[in-house]
This record gives sequence, structure tokens and C-alpha cells, in this order.
Amino acid sequence: MMRFKEEKEAKKEAFRKYLESCGALDCLTKVLVALYEQNDKPSSALEFIQQKLGGPSVSDYEKLQAEKSDLQIKYNELFAKHQETLRELDGVKSLHSRNSSKDDEDREAIEDEHTALVAPPHH
Repeated sequence: MMRFKEEKEAKKEAFRKYLESCGALDCLTKVLVALYEQNDKPSSALEFIQQKLGGPSVSDYEKLQAEKSDLQIKYNELFAKHQETLRELDGVKSLHSRNSSKDDEDREAIEDEHTALVAPPHH
């Protein structure tokens, strides 16, 4: 049982050192001190902390969510239009390809007729 407590304490200490080495402990301490020193305490301590750490406020977050939703709708509409345009393009290419093949056949038939008319008869 004692070994378990020692391992748990060792893990806590390792985590504390990790937070200290990357500057997180100092950053959190500064934010909490700033909150403590506020004469008029904010209605939401969590929002205060988020703002001090560089995160958006709740209202900013909600605006960003709404904007993201609007942009997703616009993206979906544009993507659908793009897909439709690609289908139309494929149709035009297919039509052009068929017309091109028909033109080639017509050209060959005309050339054959021309050759038959111009070529001297074989005796």
C-alpha cells in the first residue's frame, strides 16, 4: 500500500515538473493572480480565465460557430454547383467527341468520293 502512494506522489511530482518546465504553471498562476486582483470580480471566472489565456469569449465562440455554420452551407452549395458544372462539362466533351467522330467519318467519305472522282480509271 505504501508503494502505491509513493508511485502516485512520484507521478504528481513529475506532472508538476512538466507543467513548470513548459511554462504552464507560471501562466496559470499569473491568470489566477490577475483574477484575484480584480476589484470587481467578473460574473464568470471561467470566461475571464479563457480570455486571459487567449481564448475567445463565449459570445465570440458562438459567433464563430454561427460563421462556421454559414460557411459550411456556402461551401456545400458551391461544391454542388461545381459538381453540376463538371457533369455539364463531361456532357459537352462527350457531344464534342461524338461530333468529332462524325466529322472524321464525313471527311473520310468525302475524301473517298474525291479520290474516286479524281483517280484515273484502272484498265
